[in-house]
Amino acid sequence: MIPVCLYFQVHQPYRLRRYNYFDVGREHRYFDDEANRNLLATVATRCYVPATALCERLLERHPRFAVSFSLSGTVLEQLRAWAPEALAAFRRLAASERVEILAETSHHSLAWLASREEFLDQVALHRRIVLEELGVEPRVFRNTELIYSDSLAAAVEDLGFRGVLADGVEPLLGPRSPAHVYRAPTPKGLPLLLRHFRLSDDVAFRFSDRSWREWPLTPEKYDRWISGVSGDLVSLFMDFETFGEHQRRETGIFEFFENWVGRRLARRGAAFLTPSAAIERFEPSDTLSAPRLLSWADEARDVSAWQGNDLQRDALGKLFALERRVRSSGSASLAEDFRRLSTSDHFYYMATKSAGDGGVHAHFSPFDSPYDAYIGFMHVVSDLERRLPRPSRAGLHPETSRPAPRA
Repeated sequence: MIPVCLYFQVHQPYRLRRYNYFDVGREHRYFDDEANRNLLATVATRCYVPATALCERLLERHPRFAVSFSLSGTVLEQLRAWAPEALAAFRRLAASERVEILAETSHHSLAWLASREEFLDQVALHRRIVLEELGVEPRVFRNTELIYSDSLAAAVEDLGFRGVLADGVEPLLGPRSPAHVYRAPTPKGLPLLLRHFRLSDDVAFRFSDRSWREWPLTPEKYDRWISGVSGDLVSLFMDFETFGEHQRRETGIFEFFENWVGRRLARRGAAFLTPSAAIERFEPSDTLSAPRLLSWADEARDVSAWQGNDLQRDALGKLFALERRVRSSGSASLAEDFRRLSTSDHFYYMATKSAGDGGVHAHFSPFDSPYDAYIGFMHVVSDLERRLPRPSRAGLHPETSRPAPRA
């Protein structure tokens, strides 16, 4: 029976407060601490606490159950400050041999699109945060929003990671199936695990959609679909907030997942694998090349969710134009503000897409419009620039940038 590789993304950004023109040069508090605290507490109550408890029960009941998580540095910091019981639950999960914690950028950022140096620093910082908070060293890499390309794979291999995750989309796969381990076109052939996007989105997005022709999705139906896949493994990657937040408890999402896992593992030969276990078990079947950037977002599955219009491109360009001056400042607080601003969510709110994609962007945005998101962000960038010293070629303060350890 085909095994399942199950992975969850856990992330919360530091959302901006309503920062206007008259704040520039006078007020340096950019982030809405009250809103961030309240939102984190709500998601912890709806999702993180009950969903981690569910995972703990499944690990206890089923010796062949395994699961993986990627927790951004920003969510780990917020959990420590505002939801310590949820952080304690993630720590218990991380201590299990059947739970794998993955690496990403510390601030769930778009650094790869703008600065190789900042990308490397944030990967190193995330490794340090994960080791400090969860007591483990990640060995497999998952970039922000599964943004991926051949050049990213090469950088990840150079950092010593044993594998990388991407979305199993047609521009990458062509006619091939996502149900295999592949290799990237890197010198060592870095193993590549691909998300089965249809089966993942059946749960993450369509589970409670009564207009979906397959509604209601039952454990029996879902297990039948997965069992019908030919290949080495089925990789199901989705946001952890699927449980209780995106799909509310009253939809039956918790019961569905628990019953599906129990039903699947009741069958002979069924198993769940972590990414590292999948890489160890299966020899890569082929080499896949991604010369252009891909992601798991929107219908396009490219980077247009964050860089698809002039507002987004201008915002990212203006922010990273300050990078060298942030580094030369030697200021940990300036570096932290800069990195919080590099988080992908801020640019996601600026998207001007229409139809289904536009509705999803609007649903998650705290702003009235993409233009409001852009204007507020640019006011903050303007104030950040005023706080910076004259340009210099010096490096970041040692407290904010450390060399990446080998994986």
